[in-house]
Amino acid sequence: MNTDRPVIGILCMLAFTALAPLMDASAKLASDIHPTGQIAIARYLVQGAIVLPIALALRLSWRISARDWSLIALRAVFTLGSTISFVAAISVMPLADALAIVFIEPFILMFMGWVFLNEQVGPRRILASGVGFIGAMIVVQPGLLAFGYVALWPLAAGFFFAAYMLVTRQLRAHPPLVLQSATSGLALLFSVPLLFVFEGHGGMFDAVMPQGVMWIYLAGVGVLATVSHLFLTFALRLAPSATVAPLAYAEMAFATAVGFWVFGDFPETTTWVGVALIVGSGLYLLHREHLNARQLRSQA
Repeated sequence: MNTDRPVIGILCMLAFTALAPLMDASAKLASDIHPTGQIAIARYLVQGAIVLPIALALRLSWRISARDWSLIALRAVFTLGSTISFVAAISVMPLADALAIVFIEPFILMFMGWVFLNEQVGPRRILASGVGFIGAMIVVQPGLLAFGYVALWPLAAGFFFAAYMLVTRQLRAHPPLVLQSATSGLALLFSVPLLFVFEGHGGMFDAVMPQGVMWIYLAGVGVLATVSHLFLTFALRLAPSATVAPLAYAEMAFATAVGFWVFGDFPETTTWVGVALIVGSGLYLLHREHLNARQLRSQA
């Protein structure tokens, strides 16, 4: 029975691309006072508080093998690294610039799949990845000149997110709400003790007590992260990935609008050149994935 609802799936994907930059803006506003580690912890604390009761109320299966628990632990480490890296990036860079660099994630994921899962990678996909990486370097160059090596944080975020996605591929048998709950819990288990270790010593885990509107910004990171990723999950369940995946690049448009509206930032001409290379090569990779999937179906 075909359960695809492509129109609803597309709307859910667009909702994700519109909400995710608002989450990033909340994190950037919070980073004026709060360290990146504290912002990441706020995200997983709120996220867990939302999804865990829902997962328990729905009586979803929590039968998770020891192997899968170890993979979920890795997933927690990678998502924690991705969140911290990206918040560190947007604390010094415009939202759209940082996001454009993070969009090298599909190329990194392709490389990791080739190395760790023996997935086939043809010369055209390697060439497209090279073009995308050149685009990322074009975007990151002004940041390197203005901020130094801290502008490399979005590259780290891209690597961590690709590793996160690679591990998530191995956990598809578990309900998304269970995965999100378990991942949030383990991310907190790994990160909260660091608040006590580094208290008063400075750094990304030396927490600052929120005051006034900062409570809203920190809570907004968690709420918007949860809601946006639920929309993403529904999008991938209601429509084929080949239909909704290209719409992920609409996030660049929303990030540009939010960055200009909230912070007065607008990408420079060189940034748009880099974005064009990243988006073009990314769409080509998606096209190749679609062709390969269709060929496999025809041979089945």
